[in-house]
Amino acid sequence: MTTIVVLGSTSMDLVAHVARAPGRGETVTGRQFRTVPGGAGAGQAVAAARAGGDVVMIGAVGTDEYGSLLRARLEHAGVDTELLHTVAGPSGTAHVVLDDEGPGATVVVPGANGSVTGLGPGGEAAVATAGLLLLELGLPAAVVTEAARTAKAHGVRTVLTPSPVETLPSGLLDAVDLLVPDEREAAALTGHEEPHAAARILLRDVPEVVITLGRRGCLYAARGSEAVLFPAPEAAAADTSGDRAAFVGTLAVALGEGLPVSEAVARASSAPAPRVPGPGASTSVPGRRESDAA
Repeated sequence: MTTIVVLGSTSMDLVAHVARAPGRGETVTGRQFRTVPGGAGAGQAVAAARAGGDVVMIGAVGTDEYGSLLRARLEHAGVDTELLHTVAGPSGTAHVVLDDEGPGATVVVPGANGSVTGLGPGGEAAVATAGLLLLELGLPAAVVTEAARTAKAHGVRTVLTPSPVETLPSGLLDAVDLLVPDEREAAALTGHEEPHAAARILLRDVPEVVITLGRRGCLYAARGSEAVLFPAPEAAAADTSGDRAAFVGTLAVALGEGLPVSEAVARASSAPAPRVPGPGASTSVPGRRESDAA
């Protein structure tokens, strides 16, 4: 079985449910509060493991109670956490306001995620021998770039989710095989809100692009071929963070099994939306059996 290495963030999502999000300086009364294991990297790792992948997670959690819970969630899903280091201090957190219109403002505090500044010998060996590398931008840019370049040097396929969207480090895209932004991220990276136009620009830097479009599915584009729109499953969640984790995790496993990207995207697009509506990219992604039944 191909090993999927995920270099990314883990965090505890602190979610307040309100009827209406507060304005600046305003206090409102919430109706529910939840703590939900999250982090883009952790969500992708759990999704890939539940889709049948052999997954290794590289990252960090803190010495607080959240750190133990985050590690346990990954291990429960079958993710190898030997390279998920525990560092002194708090784990990463995401402070989310969820109102009746959907996800509102989110404040991310990196915590332990900010300590991952290099791969180290164990991480470098894991990346160099991986079948596929999943990256996102919840860790310092230097280590993300280092991992991508290490993977490229060893012929390892790299998939990057550019979230949270920001100016990408110089040279990062040169080492990326497949870029998976959502519609908003693609627009921010290219200045074009229309997905086809954004994809054409992104293909100048990477060989293949998948732009996720929420309830409209996703757009797959590759150099030298026509873009293809894949519809989303009929079911949809209130928040799409879990959707994208499920999509990327399933995609990674399909690629690891040797499917062409177009077929892997088709499989990932048919994966059902998370069972439990709400925020959090690692608690509600479907397993392989559910995906195959969709």
